Amino acid sequence: MAITKEDILKALSYVEEPDLGKDLVTLNMIEDVEVNGKNVSFTVILTTPACPLKDLIRNACVTAIHTMVDKEAEVTVNMTSRVTSGRGDTSEVLRGVKNIIAVASGKGGVGKSTVTSNLAIALAESGARVGLIDADISGPSIPTMFGVEDERPRMIQGDHGKNYIVPVEKYGIKMMSIGFLTPADGAIVWRGPMASSALRQFISDVEWGELDYLLLDLPPGTSDIHLTMVQALPVTGAVIVTTPQKVALADAMKGLQMFRQPQINVPVLGVVENMAYFTPAELPENKYYIFGEGGGKELADKYNVALLGQVPLVQGIRESGDTGTPVVLQNDSPASGVFRELAQSVAQQVSLRNATMAKTKPVEIKS
Repeated sequence: MAITKEDILKALSYVEEPDLGKDLVTLNMIEDVEVNGKNVSFTVILTTPACPLKDLIRNACVTAIHTMVDKEAEVTVNMTSRVTSGRGDTSEVLRGVKNIIAVASGKGGVGKSTVTSNLAIALAESGARVGLIDADISGPSIPTMFGVEDERPRMIQGDHGKNYIVPVEKYGIKMMSIGFLTPADGAIVWRGPMASSALRQFISDVEWGELDYLLLDLPPGTSDIHLTMVQALPVTGAVIVTTPQKVALADAMKGLQMFRQPQINVPVLGVVENMAYFTPAELPENKYYIFGEGGGKELADKYNVALLGQVPLVQGIRESGDTGTPVVLQNDSPASGVFRELAQSVAQQVSLRNATMAKTKPVEIKS
């Protein structure tokens, strides 16, 4: 009997999206089904280009067709993506941005900006459109991480005559930082309201365009900046960065708890354990836990969130950040693979959050 489109869709209705727990047909992830004799083709619409289960889903589709339709069918599975969004607000603020991810630590010096920079580039390399706001007003480091300390954003005129800042772009990342607007050797001594005002400008006065992910590199602590962010933006979720060290975990715990306060209620996507272990180049099988072992996993387990990744303590990560070429760009470095896996984990958690949780709206905080 001739193969029909209905046969194909019926077979694919038995293929489950592992994270979401429903079949591809019910989730409307199958499009463009074509049948020509024994040649079958269709497109699977993934929820993110960084999907770590891409090959698993492809193989399951082929197996379903061969098992339930025709074992001799020539199956072509085209994989593409349409990033989901958890936004529920109808405001004009960053309307073209699908997901806003806050990267926080609670404590300085744990490598949060390094993690954010490499995560942003890894997401962009997967095919996503990515932006990055350096929300650390008093200690901006993103310009250094990307080697754009001397760049200055230009202005354009938008609708109704309003002027907008065009973000600096490098490695496929659109970015904005106070470091682009002030002298590199000048100290920024501002009270909280001034810093919050600068962040609001980065949100409303910058031409971000269409983005799949906008990352916010937050300052240490739980301050005015953090409250301004959740009040001004519908934050999709937060990523907590820590080292395994006890003193870092204590502050990371406070940062995590801030997002979980009832009046804020921002989903925590998971924990990144940075500087998790040290492996000497001459002894690649050895691991030395300089800052302690397993602290990030303990934090993730305690609050029932994902351990998104464990980033090793590698000299090349520091060197590449200092030279403005984040290590994820270096394919010969083992650390680059760690950050790509981290990007897959974050994208996976965002997709899961958007499918299973309520839409995100800016937070209304009453003083």
